[in-house]
Amino acid sequence: MGGISHWLYNYFLSLGFSENAAKYTNMVVLLVAILILLLILDYSIRKSLRTISNRIAKKSRTNFDDLLVANKVPRYIGHIIPLILAFKVTPLIFTDFKPYERLADTTLHVLVVVLTLWIVRAVLNTFKDYFKTLPRFKDKPIDSYIQVFMIFAWIVGLMSMLAIVTGVPFFKFLTGLGAASAVILLIFRDSILGFVASIQVSINDMVRIGDWITFDKYEADGDVIEINLSTVKVQNFDKTITTIPTYALISDSFRNWRGMMSSDGRRIKRAVKIKQHSVRFLNDDDIVRLKNIEIISNYLEKKDEEIDEYNLEGKINKEFAVNGRNLTNLGVFRMYLDAYLKQHKDINQNMTIMARQLAPTAQGVPLEVYAFTKDKTWANYEYIMADIFDHIIASVKYFDLELFELPTEGIIISE
Repeated sequence: MGGISHWLYNYFLSLGFSENAAKYTNMVVLLVAILILLLILDYSIRKSLRTISNRIAKKSRTNFDDLLVANKVPRYIGHIIPLILAFKVTPLIFTDFKPYERLADTTLHVLVVVLTLWIVRAVLNTFKDYFKTLPRFKDKPIDSYIQVFMIFAWIVGLMSMLAIVTGVPFFKFLTGLGAASAVILLIFRDSILGFVASIQVSINDMVRIGDWITFDKYEADGDVIEINLSTVKVQNFDKTITTIPTYALISDSFRNWRGMMSSDGRRIKRAVKIKQHSVRFLNDDDIVRLKNIEIISNYLEKKDEEIDEYNLEGKINKEFAVNGRNLTNLGVFRMYLDAYLKQHKDINQNMTIMARQLAPTAQGVPLEVYAFTKDKTWANYEYIMADIFDHIIASVKYFDLELFELPTEGIIISE
């Protein structure tokens, strides 16, 4: 031994220690003294870095450095210098105890891996927090991306630590895990499924934070508030929160309303059912009366002239209304609805507008409104649609049509 260790060793011998006791006492005293020095150095470096980084963060315009400080990146970096010094002084402490030196060296290498993981995690969390402050990344599943990186980092880190402890080279250790892959797959099945699903969801842009989704299987109907590696959290409209496994998004069917929300309108697709026995041909008196309805008066004028001209040219026998061409109250009502929708201030006139007749059913002839509201907000959309159908229900009687409804005690059915 030489230097400080030699001086301490000789000093303990001069005090009457045996040679073996002097060696152990020398090792313990040096170990305690250097640990204290390293702790003081570590504290001083961390405090200095924290002070410097806080000053820089306050002066800079970006908030990225503020997030670095908040996630303790400077604090973790401050551990590097004491750890390097620990490697340098380890041979000095354990000069006469090679097994202890190897144990200390192994421990320090494991600490290097742990510190690296801490720094990587802190930096990734900083990027996660920073990206969430950017408008174009607010709807992206940043948490999921960070978790994917951290899983890879932890896997590599844990295998590195095991390789250090066992003394097996990293790549040989990695090869040896192949035999245990089946057991690993079984244990981490859910995590692996979530990992694969998270990648597919992210790459295919299936779901973003803020999307309104409907997932009947899990009774979820609301906005996505969080996307993780294993779960997706949906805040329902009743303010409850539903947790959905991420892999369910690729294995089951769900509805994402993002397309509607990003479009120029929200669709109305609802029908009323007209009693079939109330549908009939219109006579001249009916046409004259209906011409008083302003939005279809021009249509009726042109159509009436067109039909009369056709029937005269064809010398149609009009004793029976079924002969030739004729207007029906249902057809005129359908044109009325079409004209009504095309002048409605809350209907987007640049998107599809139809009042269409569907196939007759046992409950009557469905007359469907197909249009898009300008306002996509749920409450406003419902009000607009309700106003339209209030008008439709109230207008039916002017065309001598009847709506289907199941008989109740208050309704008398006439034959």
